[in-house]
Amino acid sequence: MSPRVNDNYKINKKQKILEAAKRVFIKKGYIQATMQDIIVEAGISRGALYSYFNNIEHVFEELLKLDDEKDITFINIDDDYTSSWKQLIDWIRFQQHIISSNNEFLLCKSEFFLIKHRESNKSSSSYITERYKKLITAIRDFIDKGIKKKQFHPCKSSELIALYMVSFFDGLMIDTFNLSLELTRVNDQIDILIFTLENMLRPIK
Repeated sequence: MSPRVNDNYKINKKQKILEAAKRVFIKKGYIQATMQDIIVEAGISRGALYSYFNNIEHVFEELLKLDDEKDITFINIDDDYTSSWKQLIDWIRFQQHIISSNNEFLLCKSEFFLIKHRESNKSSSSYITERYKKLITAIRDFIDKGIKKKQFHPCKSSELIALYMVSFFDGLMIDTFNLSLELTRVNDQIDILIFTLENMLRPIK
């Protein structure tokens, strides 16, 4: 009788597979990566991989979820910050760093978003829709908490500001992937974003 596999083992095994998968995506890109590549990189059997993931899209979506959770955690109100505006600026600078650093996994993310957009005939996959809603909600809630703390006095609704921010970063990411840092002028665009947000949120600094 084979021993039962405990939950911690499953979690650790899945994490190891995802780490291997990320290396594969960085080396080959989303379009060229295959489940066989992940099997080889992770040193596991085909059955082991498919016991955790259905297909290459499922694997990639799990990696995206990990990245998105970091974003959502970062934008949650942090009591260590005395200023909601300062925390928001730090989050924006974090996004700026990711886009500006030629992050190879960012290129894979851009590929994924563009491919899913084309495949679905302009209708987002379930995860892309879920991701979009989660990020909007996280930013909106952050702004609303800032309002309750009397640190933001916005002239637009928190929902619209959140929509604007997510669309801005997703668009900048995809443009920079397709073009270049020099052409999209990421740093200048981020400065304009901050200027615009300051006028919309009217923060207490």
